[in-house]
Amino acid sequence: MKNLTKVLTVLLITNFCYQANAQTIGVNGGLTLANQRYVVYQDDDDIEQIHYDMNPGFHLGFTVDVPFNGFLSVEPGIFFTTKGYRYKQSILGVSLTTKANTYYLDIPVALKLSYEIFNGFKLFGTAGPYVGFGLGGDLVVIGKSGMGEESGKTKIKWGNDEADDHFKRFDWGVTFGGGVEIRSILVGVSYDLGLYNISPYQERGRCTNNRILKISVGYRF
Repeated sequence: MKNLTKVLTVLLITNFCYQANAQTIGVNGGLTLANQRYVVYQDDDDIEQIHYDMNPGFHLGFTVDVPFNGFLSVEPGIFFTTKGYRYKQSILGVSLTTKANTYYLDIPVALKLSYEIFNGFKLFGTAGPYVGFGLGGDLVVIGKSGMGEESGKTKIKWGNDEADDHFKRFDWGVTFGGGVEIRSILVGVSYDLGLYNISPYQERGRCTNNRILKISVGYRF
């Protein structure tokens, strides 16, 4: 029994050391197409929904790939991500464009499945949760009319105060995507589905969720 315990201990230590040595660090970044889902509820029915336009931006960060075997791994990461929305409307002959630029620190933890098609060429898919923390941002309003153009900008305020804040600072949701890996280079597309209501306004059950489409290029060291 003691010998069996020793053997199992050695195997566990050997496996741990192998996994630690097999870990790879990657840098990842690219285009972000951000949007928000805005719905006002009443008696569990949708009574108002605003369809925003996508707000282009970028994301940049690092990942750590921790393999379980040849095709399954877990991939935590940390990213700086721009989010927000654009919204255009016309009021009394004035064209108004509102743009929210929000900056987040996102921490995803994804389960990754990889399949090697041939030597050095793999397909992969990822899925898992993420949490985000609002760092800053600004709200820009541009008005155009026959008299010319005017614009204004204000800093995003984070918090739970309905009278003063724009968004709650904390966010969470799920992320999923896929792509190709050619040796150490990765190209992929992913989607972040925000599940947490980031709106501080509780009147009539307002709900705002982040929606993020990412096109990424990465390098694995």
